[in-house]
Amino acid sequence: ASSRLTLTQAFNSFGTTIAPMIGGALILGAVTVDSTLSGEDLKQAKAQAVQIPYVALAAALLLLAAVFAFLKLPVIVDEALPATEKDSGSAWQYKHLVLGAVGIFVYVGGEVAIGSLLVNFLGLPEVAGMVEKDAANYVSYYWGGAMIGRFIGSAVMQKVPAGQVLAFCAAGSVALILLAVFSSGAVAMWAILAVGLCNSVMFPTIFSLAVTGLGRHTSQGSSILCMAIVGGALVPLAQGFLADSLGLQLSFLVPVLCYLYIVFYGLKGHKIAA
Repeated sequence: ASSRLTLTQAFNSFGTTIAPMIGGALILGAVTVDSTLSGEDLKQAKAQAVQIPYVALAAALLLLAAVFAFLKLPVIVDEALPATEKDSGSAWQYKHLVLGAVGIFVYVGGEVAIGSLLVNFLGLPEVAGMVEKDAANYVSYYWGGAMIGRFIGSAVMQKVPAGQVLAFCAAGSVALILLAVFSSGAVAMWAILAVGLCNSVMFPTIFSLAVTGLGRHTSQGSSILCMAIVGGALVPLAQGFLADSLGLQLSFLVPVLCYLYIVFYGLKGHKIAA
């Protein structure tokens, strides 16, 4: 299951790979051109720069909604799932699911926090000193690494247990972020970008491990895991606070804590309690 879901998500990563290039050209490029302005004129130019791209995004979402309105998706029938000894309770009684929800929370939080601050990180004089438009192109390497890693991870998990692969990738993320935090120049830049490669298998693997053995509670468990992506809204706030108080580079220690938890989940937390 982890292998199949990882392969599916590889195609999702294609969108996140090309989006920063398009956004950088349409939004940051326009802002850079108008940066000779000042005061209210500059604010107006920045506001106008995002109008057309966001209208295009809204149109694409409406088109997607129309497509799904006419698609005939298969009906998932809970009764078809095998019964378990805990059938009378709820999904919350499964410890590996609850720990998995925490895993999804910290994973999405760490991934989004890094992706959100990459442009700022690459703009640091001690790292790369890039302007926003140029740095946006390098963000694609971060998400592109996730796409490549998911194709590789899908094949690897045909032979290697998913929990071991998850722990290995999370440990790799920890090592790379620490290298980015405590180094400078090209080493720091490529280290933080390489975290995307390690991120690749994490969401689908945590998800599939967390719903294993839930029986009739699989749908409820899946909903709990989907709600846990709220970490992508909260963890970046914590990192932003540290960036303001301790400095941007040191603030990347927040994702380190997130990935350390995922190491635990891959080694022990995903195991189903007897």
